[in-house]
Parts: sequence; structure tokens; C-alpha cells
Amino acid sequence: MLFDTATLDTRTVYQLLTHAVSPRPIAWISTRSPAGIINLAPFSFFTVASIKPPVLLFTQVNPRDGQIKDTLRNLQANGECVVNIVTHAQADAMNQSCAPYPYEISELAAAGLESKSLPWLATPGVAGAPLQLACRLRQQLHISPEAQSGTLVLLDVLGIAVDDGLLQNGQLSAEQLDVIGKMGGDSYCTTRQRFDLTRPELPV
Repeated sequence: MLFDTATLDTRTVYQLLTHAVSPRPIAWISTRSPAGIINLAPFSFFTVASIKPPVLLFTQVNPRDGQIKDTLRNLQANGECVVNIVTHAQADAMNQSCAPYPYEISELAAAGLESKSLPWLATPGVAGAPLQLACRLRQQLHISPEAQSGTLVLLDVLGIAVDDGLLQNGQLSAEQLDVIGKMGGDSYCTTRQRFDLTRPELPV
């Protein structure tokens, strides 16, 4: 079966791409409104864009009405956010923060969560999330003028807060972090089953 994306509707393209590109890491982003309300929302179009300088990348896919989401609205207002890493223990709370709450309602409070202050920002992270990345807005790129397009966002990482229990010999332990990933549709996965492959070298 061959699919020409120029002839497909948005729903079909979304279904194909989000099932094909999976599992995807989840950026659980907390932002602060000008009124001081803490917004919290997960984004599964998320990755590391650069190490030097340290930069993260996420994409806000616009809702059908073409409006920007609260996360981007707050980022544009004050330029800062915290990317909280979602573990299996907080999967239900992360899912609750997906609900379409109005702008004046804090998803943090609605999901029964507490905030955690970080030294780099006025915006807090999520208490209980074992790893938080304090970020400042670097750049945003509107992918297309179409209503259901999106905005690609680059974030400078100012600092990283890691629970001590996740460190082994000074390095972050992926096994202890126990992150989850986003699959297609409403499906998620754990990262508890792993295998190693040594990077090959060319024969001498």
C-alpha cells in the first residue's frame, strides 16, 4: 500500500505518522501565566535538539480551531518553562493534565499535584517528577500558515534537577528513571525492557 500524503486528510496523516514514529518521549511542560496560574500539559512531539548548547525541541500541534495552546501562550508571555520527565508512577496524573481545562484553571492543581521551585526560574516544576529541565524560550518557528499546522519550539536548558536516587557514580540511571513513551492513539509504553547493542567498528 502506498500513501501519497498530498492526497490524505489530516486525520489519516496523523494516524500514520504517530503510529510509525513511536515510542516518543513525553515533555510534561509547566508554564506560568501572567496572572501566576501554573499550566501543565504533555507533548509527545519532543526530543533533544542540541548538546552544545543544550537545547530541547518540542512541537505544538494546533487544535482544529487553529488556536495556540496555553503552554505556548505562556511561553510567549514570559519565555520560560520547566520540562518535567514523565515516569510510570505519574502516568495517570500526566493523562489528567491532558483534559481541556480553561486557561484560568491550573492543570497542576486539577491533577492533584504540587509544585516544586527551581533556582533558575520563577516557573515551578512538578513535585514528584524525578527529573526537571529548567528552560528558556530560544526560538519558535511556525511550520505553516495553515490552521491545523503547528509551532516548532526550541528551548535553552538552563539547569537540570535530578533526584539523588537516580544517580549512580554521578551519572543518570535510565533504569531507575522508569520513563514512559507515547505510542499511537491512546497507547503508552514503559521502558523497563531493554537490550544493549555495542556500536560497531569497521574492520582494520
